[in-house]
Amino acid sequence: MKQIPFIALDNTFGKSNIGKLPFPTPLKHKFTFIDLFAGIGGFRIAMQNHGGKCVFTSEWDKHCQQTYMANYGEIPFGDISKIDKNIIPKHDILCAGFPCQAFSIAGRRKGFKDIRGTMFFEIAEIINLKKPKVIFLENVKNLQSHDSGKTFRTMMDILECKFGYKMFYKVLNSSKHANIPQNRERIFMLGFDPNQVDNYKLFNFPEEIELTKTIHDILISSKQDDYFYYKQNQKYYSTLKKSMTSKDTVYQWRRVYVRENKSNLCPTLTANMGTGGHNVPLIKDKYGIRKLTPKECFLFQGYPEDFILPEIARSKLYIQAGNSVTVPLIKRITERILEVL
Repeated sequence: MKQIPFIALDNTFGKSNIGKLPFPTPLKHKFTFIDLFAGIGGFRIAMQNHGGKCVFTSEWDKHCQQTYMANYGEIPFGDISKIDKNIIPKHDILCAGFPCQAFSIAGRRKGFKDIRGTMFFEIAEIINLKKPKVIFLENVKNLQSHDSGKTFRTMMDILECKFGYKMFYKVLNSSKHANIPQNRERIFMLGFDPNQVDNYKLFNFPEEIELTKTIHDILISSKQDDYFYYKQNQKYYSTLKKSMTSKDTVYQWRRVYVRENKSNLCPTLTANMGTGGHNVPLIKDKYGIRKLTPKECFLFQGYPEDFILPEIARSKLYIQAGNSVTVPLIKRITERILEVL
């Protein structure tokens, strides 16, 4: 695979371009971080919001690179396994929402036997080489129980026993910890180097907060493109019409039946929701029965209204939203990290 360079508009093309980007690198910063397996930059928005400067980013997917470039003015490096780790600058915080398919219930759960599972060892190599003050990792909650807990214990042994980091981990839900009406549980793993962070014992994950937003704070009320609406002559339309009676929840199409989310939340957004066959989030509005739009999916992940969705296939945008972190939750955790630092 040809290496894709890291291009920083604020350094390469001058200040005149910075203001044109939705989320430019801050001119002044309080700390530095790197963004590994960056996707579309959910970690980056949160970190920059608190005064962080991204000094390196990596993402191999070319469509994610397009979205990243449109919003941050930088094309990430490509495949992290093919990068000379010595070129990565020193940094305060290492962020990585590393590939979760190998550990997810939705996948085959092969763990370290899956090449995607071995990406953890790429992170470990960088940690050992660069010794960041903080490591900030995210994955599916099932990582903790995969292979009877052996996979997770192996990771913790490397980070704690081999590298000496003091680790904290917890499963958090976007609906309970970020005021986002999506039922999304993820495990977060925070590690502090006790030689650089004296107050690491003071770290606590964010507590639960009241969910004040509803799906109607996110759903677009106007009529959307006809593409998103199901037609009466489509195969399962009668099933959808019979099952979808409420406008106050997001339903989920499960291959041959409709699953109602009685909590009135959006179900967990997934990377395959744009394929049309499984886990497709659906709503009933006054114009008919339709899929969530990519824009709505990004909003259910807490991305700002002005986040740019480039002109790429809708299926790729659905994948990007489904694979992303929930931005407000990353912001809350970042606040706790900075309190310790």
